[in-house]
Amino acid sequence: MSQPQNHRTGPSSSSSSGAPGFVWALVGLLAAIELLLTAAESGWIGEPRLRSIAILLGAFWPPLLAPGAGELYPFQREAMFLTHAFLHANLLHLVMNGVILLSLGKVIGERVGRVRLFLLFALSAIAGGAAFGLISMSHGPMIGASGAAFGFFGLWNAWEFQRRRARGLSLRPVLGTVGGLIVANIALFVFLQGGLAWEAHLGGYLMGWAAAFSFCRLPTLRPQA
Repeated sequence: MSQPQNHRTGPSSSSSSGAPGFVWALVGLLAAIELLLTAAESGWIGEPRLRSIAILLGAFWPPLLAPGAGELYPFQREAMFLTHAFLHANLLHLVMNGVILLSLGKVIGERVGRVRLFLLFALSAIAGGAAFGLISMSHGPMIGASGAAFGFFGLWNAWEFQRRRARGLSLRPVLGTVGGLIVANIALFVFLQGGLAWEAHLGGYLMGWAAAFSFCRLPTLRPQA
């Protein structure tokens, strides 16, 4: 992405050296959960089966969408659309999502603030779960904040699209980024032998675009009263 001429109008720049504290708090919560599960799994604290229990209770389970499917607790069917984003398979999985959330969250957080960033995270995770439930043929659990992370990607790309279109600039860099994300997902899908929830990435990404035209519009692109 190209750098905007005015640091207050483009999605690629920022005025401070680090992500806002509330973005760190969000990623810190994800990290705390993963560190707890890793420690338990390693036998350092608590129940060694804690990760399995957490996945059982908090992962997105497509079979629960079927009519009459039994829930382990009230409203599990509804809660799993969000809770899956707070669980990860391992530390590497967390780091990959955490880096995206921190790097893009720095730009997004400075422009939309804490409430709308958290709303974007939540809605992108929910959209990711919905897309996974609608498209995926898998009956296994889906976990991870990658749907929410791709919501950040979607918003970032949509902001650049809006800025370039408003200034009459070429949209080729935006299309190149979208193409790069598609190629990266295909490569990871092959490398992980089908173990990539690309459907969740798609759902989150589309939610990011929707946010750019609704509750997360760039300040300079909002209509004047």
